[in-house]
Amino acid sequence: QSLVSSSKWLQRYGLKRNKLSLSQILSQVGFQHRKDYVTTLGKPVASRYADGLFPQYKRAQDGSVYNLTAKKELILHFMDCLIGAIELYQQRMEWLTSESRQIFGVIQEQCIVIVLDFGTAAPTEFDLCRDALSMVLVEQVIQISRFNLIRAAQDLMKWQQKCTPVSEHTVKSAVTWLWKLDHMTAVSHTSSAEALLEAMGDEAVSS
Repeated sequence: QSLVSSSKWLQRYGLKRNKLSLSQILSQVGFQHRKDYVTTLGKPVASRYADGLFPQYKRAQDGSVYNLTAKKELILHFMDCLIGAIELYQQRMEWLTSESRQIFGVIQEQCIVIVLDFGTAAPTEFDLCRDALSMVLVEQVIQISRFNLIRAAQDLMKWQQKCTPVSEHTVKSAVTWLWKLDHMTAVSHTSSAEALLEAMGDEAVSS
C-alpha cells in the first residue's frame, strides 16, 4: 500500500523515467483483474478465481483492479527506487526554495530588466530589499546573458541605458549602483508604470 501511495505521488509530479509511474509499477508487480462480456448474462463479468488468492489494489482513477503477484525482493527494489526518486525531489525543492530563489523564483530568461519600486519603505526595509536584490544579481543574474536595472521614481533612474552583457564586472557594478541609491526620492502615482514601460521599450528584453 505504501509502495502504491508513493508511486501515485511521483506520478503526480511527472516522474516517467525508470518505469516508476503508477501504471508502470503495477504492470510489473501484478496483472489486471479482467472483466469479459458474458452473452448469456448480457453483461460484463469479472473472473473470481483470483479472489482471496492475491492481494488486490484498486486504482481510484478508473476503478481497475490489479492482482499483486510480485515477490518481496521486487517490491523492495521498487521501494528503493521510489525512495531515491523522492530524495531527488526533496533536494530539488530545497534548492528551489533557498537563497534568492525563495524570493524571486528561478530566472530562466536570458535578457531581463529588474524594475525597482521601493515606495515608502523604511530605511531598514530599504536595506533588506537591496540585500535581496544583491543576492539575486550575484546568484542568478550572473548565469544569464544581459540585464539592466531601472528604479521607479519621478525622475526615472537607470543603471544602464540598455541591457548590458553579464560579466563579473557588470554584476559588481550593478550591486555598487544599487547601494548608492538614495533611500528617499520623489515619486509619482505613475512612476511604476513609467518604469515598466521603459523596461519594455528595450526590444531585446524577454522578461
